[in-house]
Amino acid sequence: MGKIIGRYVLREVLTAWLAMMAVLLIVLTAYEVGAVLERAAASQFPQGVILRLIYLGLLQYVSLVAPLALLLGVIWAFGRLYHDSEMAAALACGVRPAVLYRPVIGLAVVVSAGLAAVTLMLAPTATHQALTLRDQAVRAGQFAPLEPGQFRAFGGGSAVVYAQQVEPDGTLGNVFIERTRGPVVEVAVANQARHTVSPDGKMQTIELYHGERFEGVPGSPEFRIMRFAEHTVPIPMPPANDVVTDLDAAPTAALYASADPRRQAKLQWRIALPLMCLVLTVVALPLSRLRPRQGRYARVWLALVIYVVYLNLLTAGEAWIGHGTIPVVLGLWWVHVVVILLALAISYGPTLAQRARYPLVRA
Repeated sequence: MGKIIGRYVLREVLTAWLAMMAVLLIVLTAYEVGAVLERAAASQFPQGVILRLIYLGLLQYVSLVAPLALLLGVIWAFGRLYHDSEMAAALACGVRPAVLYRPVIGLAVVVSAGLAAVTLMLAPTATHQALTLRDQAVRAGQFAPLEPGQFRAFGGGSAVVYAQQVEPDGTLGNVFIERTRGPVVEVAVANQARHTVSPDGKMQTIELYHGERFEGVPGSPEFRIMRFAEHTVPIPMPPANDVVTDLDAAPTAALYASADPRRQAKLQWRIALPLMCLVLTVVALPLSRLRPRQGRYARVWLALVIYVVYLNLLTAGEAWIGHGTIPVVLGLWWVHVVVILLALAISYGPTLAQRARYPLVRA
């Protein structure tokens, strides 16, 4: 009988966890699609890399979504069991709480092991690939030849170029350029122009011939109008992400071998996320216990508060380790202890306070 009830509880928790994972991933997918499309429009990404960038970005979010989904899944599943009096019936029939909690702990161990593989191996590789692919997409978009009759953004959106005609030799006809330099907006029109790229690929130049330039601050009545026979517009390339120095993309083995506090802080962060998943599951078991006539979703907001506090403490602890405020040896282990004590205080504090207040009733 115990095994049957254990499998039933495991199925309820697993179903709730998968449902919460699906909901959270859908929300994050919508956010990631918007962010990638915004960067793609600003830097003229090739269409073939957009879906891959979205996939790599979502892979980095899994380490944050899985603990929250498991926490809410346990609260959701056990909240229903308590609300429908199924837990009361099982305990009245002599089923021990360990029989009900053991499969949930097993699920948390499996999820934590998978999450450790993601945070320690897959996520750094995905970040490395995403940054490299993004840099290649930026350069491919910036160096692609201009198309006649289409507006084109350069320099990360700091300059917009339009050419009505584009000759095979690279000569542009009837050119319009808008460039932003702080509050000043510069607009230039010319009959002809030529687009060139420096040998090192860090600077693009558009040489305008026989045109006019308008310069001023939008909203101000003062504008300068100049006519020119030849005018050069330099457009620097946006800075590329260096995957070698980016800590999120650094391999875990390199972080472990380094004595740099910032790298050790990032290593502690990667280790803390799988432990966070296991701790939140243990915390959710007593937190999901409901009193009679209490709504099945009554503890969801407490779970969200604990998750937010947990995540903020981990973020603050990582920053403190990186700046040397706390020793590397202490790491982020203290955060898990603080969260467990907080959850115990929330779960059992009111009961203990009531017993201390009415000792005669307890006797």
